[in-house]
Formats: sequence, structure tokens, C-alpha cells
Amino acid sequence: MNHKLPYIIWILVGFFATVSAQQERLIRIDYNQVTGAFNTMYKECVGAGRANEGLRADWQEQLATARKACGFKYIRMHGLLDDDMGVYKTGRNGEPEYNYQYIDVLYDYLLSIGMKPFVELGFMPSALASGDKTIFWYRGNVTPPKDYARWAELIRHLVLHFTQRYGADEVKTWYFEVWNEPNLYNGFWTGSQADYFKLYKYTAEAIKSVNKDYRVGGPATAGAAWVPDMIDYCYRDQVPLDFISTHSYGVNQGYLDQYGNTGTVLSKDPKSVSGDIIKTRQQISESPMPHLQLHYTEWSSSYTPSDPIHDSYHEAAYILEKIKQTGDAANSMSYWTFTDIFEEAGPRFRPFHGGFGLMNYEGIKKPAFYAYDYLNKLGKTELADKDSSSWACRDDKGGIQVLFWNYTYTLPDSTNDQQYYIRNLPSKPAGKVKVELTDVPEGTYCLELYQIGYHVNDAYTTYLEMGKPNQLTRQEVAAIKQIDNGSPVRKEIVQVSAGGTFFRELNMRQNDVYLVTLKKVN
Repeated sequence: MNHKLPYIIWILVGFFATVSAQQERLIRIDYNQVTGAFNTMYKECVGAGRANEGLRADWQEQLATARKACGFKYIRMHGLLDDDMGVYKTGRNGEPEYNYQYIDVLYDYLLSIGMKPFVELGFMPSALASGDKTIFWYRGNVTPPKDYARWAELIRHLVLHFTQRYGADEVKTWYFEVWNEPNLYNGFWTGSQADYFKLYKYTAEAIKSVNKDYRVGGPATAGAAWVPDMIDYCYRDQVPLDFISTHSYGVNQGYLDQYGNTGTVLSKDPKSVSGDIIKTRQQISESPMPHLQLHYTEWSSSYTPSDPIHDSYHEAAYILEKIKQTGDAANSMSYWTFTDIFEEAGPRFRPFHGGFGLMNYEGIKKPAFYAYDYLNKLGKTELADKDSSSWACRDDKGGIQVLFWNYTYTLPDSTNDQQYYIRNLPSKPAGKVKVELTDVPEGTYCLELYQIGYHVNDAYTTYLEMGKPNQLTRQEVAAIKQIDNGSPVRKEIVQVSAGGTFFRELNMRQNDVYLVTLKKVN
């Protein structure tokens, strides 16, 4: 059964009387009021679990899908130097031995689909590790090196290999990030802040010894931590630093909670995530190195891959709200992650388990995927827009696009994400939205209306209404993909006469997302 059909009919032909008393929202756009090039920092980078997963055929297939639909340019992942990538060991006499066969397979593939690596340097090869503390099911070693000089030589050798294989001009376009979340003591790092700074110094100098123009940065911290400390250290000790990287998630409790057992709670703070990014930009601006790039190399609504908000239709509006609030404060915001093929907690046993991904194991596109897909349909030129939850753009073919949404926090005080977002959550009315485009060039246009929301491109609700099977058959996967395929909910030909005004009125529900596109017909 096509679950979204009743809702499409509702969108296209009728308005409920219950909406009439609510406030109307007007998005008025002048085709000739240009603000400049549209800022696409949101698709500069996307996250993935760990490097070894990138050797899987289904992972690669999903990344190609995300690249094509969402336009992601870089990808960042853990575990490049883990033992399962076979990078480093010592010989009989203790001499280092290097091997990059798995990395080459992975990076060759990334480049073949037009993407680039945002190289996270970690974790510690066991032959170099000072201890046996590991993290996650795949046992990434999180201890400092027992010999920093040996570590530096590994990094120098690795970067030299990249240069020889791909050329210096290519590697100059990459980013090298040192470690991951070293401020989470006994989580991702067993050393102190001073130990991390020492690791950073050895790593950065090793990279620059190959080519001074290669870009290196950190501290890749959780919770936007250590940024002033990092800048002060590098400035004082003249350690190379080309960019700041750090992370933010929109929940209030829990710690490295890969199983979701603590019960994460989505933050009520309307500026969660975006507030961290803006604050970090201010810290950089007020520092001795005010022109550093800022890359948020992880962000999402929640930091556990067992949080059902990631699967919910609420996530799409959340993503757009946070990107819009951030403005130009960051050079990139890397959503964590593009796929549920992600094994921090080991292989998962349900097709929808609250995974980070924009797609689930079977490649079913979640509402979050369509948020990025619709963003990627916006033109290169941004138009002036006073509405705080929308963008308007035009392209070089005369087309116009308006993307708008309602983000509403609905989590009750008495519950948490794991209890709430697993439910079938019908959306409440949120008033009418009027879209008015003025000074539109006269002509014939193809109007396409896209939507994300409850029962519309809402794979998780479709799954719930199938009875939440523990495993999906091929037929069930195909059915979900067909029901929630991201295609326009309406298409029609419209005429814009001299005087150039286009008008539409739509009903908005809580956490709905709409994209209206007008394509010039020759």
C-alpha cells in the first residue's frame, strides 16, 4: 500500500479547517534581489565510520549515490591506521614495515567518484602503541605512540606515498586532521592534553617536511573543546596549524554511548550545534591566528548510532535549521554519517536501529538524505530572503528554487529519544505558508513540488507500519524505496506573464520540509 498517497492528496487539493486559525507565513522573494553566491559549506564534507568499511561494495555503492544526489566533496572517517588496514608492523629486528594496499584501494575509489579524503590520522597501530587500551567493537588503539619519532616517520612515509601516487597538486587539496576527540580521556585518547599537543607537533612537522603547502589541523575535539588552547600552543611554539576542527552534537546527556543505553535527550536549546560553531568562529577571530579555517568534522542531532531521531522525519528539518543558523561561520559542516554501514557497536541486528546514516544498511534513503538532496538542487546564486527557515536561489538557466521548512521541538519532558522517536508520530498542523516570487522573467516554467515529512519520504514510518520486521526481505526493501523515493509530489506547467509574479499557498505541518522549483521551459 502506498502510505503517502493520502498526504499527497491533502497537499495538492485541500486545506484542513484546523489550520485556518494559525498564523500565516509569507516567503516573498524578488528574482532580481541577489545576495551573492550560495554558501554550500554543508556539502564540503561528510562522515563515515571507519576506513576498513570503505572496502565493502555496498559502502562504495552508497557513497556514489550520496555523492551524486547530495554533492559531497570530501569524506572523513576513523581508523585509517588501524591494524585492520594493514598499514604498519615491525620486522624481526624491529625495523618498521609499511603497507598501503588497502588505503590505495579506498582512496583510488574516492577519487574515481570525484571525492577527496579529509584524512583523519588515527588510530595507533598496535606495533607502535604504548598500551593496549582500545575503543569500539573494531578495537581501535587509543594510546599514544611508544616512540614519537617512529610515529612521525610513519606519517612522513604515508604522506610521501600519497604524493608519489596522486601528485603534490592533488594532495595540496586534501586536509590532514590529527586524531579524533582526544579530550575524551580513556575514550579516544589515554594521554593528556600535553600528550596530544606533542602528537600534533610531531605529526604536523612530518607532513610539512614532505610539502610545506599541505594542510594540517586539529584538535578534532568533542564538544568544541580546546580551541583557544590549541591555537595558543601552536602560535607560541610555532607549530604548523592551517585549520581548526572540532565537533558538536545536539543532545544533553550520555558519553561515547554507542549502544544508546543512557537515553539521549535532544537539546531544547534553539541554538544547539549552531551556537557552538558560531562561538568557535569567534574564538578563532579573537585569537593570534584569526584567519584559520574552521571545519566541524562531525555534527548531528545525537552522538550515538542508537538514537532513533536519526531515522525520524524530524531529522530533515533539524538538519536544515542548524545549517541555516550557522550561516558562514564554518568552512564545512561534516554530517556524521552518510551510511548506517557503521560498526562502532558491531554489526547491527535491525534495518532501522537509530544509526547515524543518511541511508540504512539496505540503501534505503532516510528523510535526512532528502534534506541534503534538496539542498543540492538549489542554484548557485542566493536571493534575498527575510524568512529565517528558508533559502531562495536561482540557477544560470533561469530556474528558481525555494527550500523551506518548519522545525518544531516535540520531545516531551518525561521521556528520551530512545523512548519517543521509535513511535509512529503523526505531525500536527503548523499553519499556512505563502510563497510569492516577484520580478520573475516572463515565460513557461515546469513547477516541481517536493516534500519531506510524516508519511512523505518517511521510510521509518513506512517500516513501522510494516510491523517493524527484524529483517527486511528484498520485496520489502523495494517497496519502501518505491514509496519513499524522493520524487516530486506534484509537477505542472505554469505560465508567468509580464509583470512576473508566481504565487503558491501550502499547508505546513510540524517538521515538514518543502522544495519548490521552477525550471524554465524553452
